[in-house]
Amino acid sequence: MDTSLIIVISVVALLLAVGAIAGLIAASRRRSQMELPSSRTEAIDTTEAPTSQTATSSAHEVAEAGITSEPEISAQPVELPESVPSRMQRLRARLARSGGLGQSILAILSRGDLSAADWEELEDTLLIADVGLESTGVIMERLKTRTKVEGTQDPARVRAILRDELLALVDPGMDRTLNLVRKEGADGQVEPASVLVVGVNGTGKTTTVGKLARVLVAEGSTVLLGAADTFRAAAADQLTTWGERVGVDVVRSDREGADPASVAFEAIQEGREHGTDVVLVDTAGRLQNKAGLMDELGKIKRVMERQAPVNEVLLVLDATTGQNGMRQAQVFAEVTGITGIVLTKLDGTAKGGIVVAVQKELGVPVKFVGLGEGADDLAPFDPEGFVDALLG
Repeated sequence: MDTSLIIVISVVALLLAVGAIAGLIAASRRRSQMELPSSRTEAIDTTEAPTSQTATSSAHEVAEAGITSEPEISAQPVELPESVPSRMQRLRARLARSGGLGQSILAILSRGDLSAADWEELEDTLLIADVGLESTGVIMERLKTRTKVEGTQDPARVRAILRDELLALVDPGMDRTLNLVRKEGADGQVEPASVLVVGVNGTGKTTTVGKLARVLVAEGSTVLLGAADTFRAAAADQLTTWGERVGVDVVRSDREGADPASVAFEAIQEGREHGTDVVLVDTAGRLQNKAGLMDELGKIKRVMERQAPVNEVLLVLDATTGQNGMRQAQVFAEVTGITGIVLTKLDGTAKGGIVVAVQKELGVPVKFVGLGEGADDLAPFDPEGFVDALLG
């Protein structure tokens, strides 16, 4: 037999023998595992697979601990608005630091004995500050009379007299509180107090509504906002953002250009249903020379009154617009019956005399002033603090 053939047969035989031995060992191990005691099998099962009761108990404990299988999504934190006394103190200090008019007046009075030219310059300064022609005439006449009677040209005394006359025109005795008295309706349900906010484009009207909501929330009132400015695409979104920051809901239309009176009506209706303290209704910016738009504004007020009386109609004026703002105020007063004025952008006092002019013209008090862009930069109007800031 060939030698190479013998070697091949031997190798094959050897491999078959090794495979047989390995098979016998594996079979022996399987028999040993099958013969394990049942108690050990149960122990293994118990360790690896908890019973349904145990699983339920564990889930209950996890739930009680506040742990969930998915990450919890937290809501946008609600802001706590600044208190009214705090914001009044802060805004008073800011107003006092910005006394442009006061610096001009002080420069004139510091000259001592006032000449005819000095008196004329003082009069021009008041006119430039938008005190108004009539009010300026009254102030100058009284100032000259009193200084003549007292026989004084002392700058400190002239300033004190000027302060008295300005304060008298601003009239600290006017009621500047918001009328938010809630009354019982014919159906026996307590109606929310409603506030209609009007003004032309660019005065900061929608922003003022949002800031006023913060003032009311800080005082503990529940508030609902009505986005009746349906002509400016971003107005409702802007108002919604203001509401979300302090946890205040907004009634709005999903359709751009919807009837604003309908939105206002629904806001009052929802306020009644939920027992809301105050409903603030924002309106589109109206140009005072657009008769149709002004008529629509009157319609909004009439529709609101079908649900509840309108407690306040606040006119938002830009303090920097001067006598143009006066003309706006006159037209709005004719259409809606203004009960109060909010002066925005009163960052400096160079034009602050508009307070005197608008109150004298309308017989309506300035109730709030805004002195900055911050969320809490709106506060009730303080006559004495304002006059002191005017004079520096």
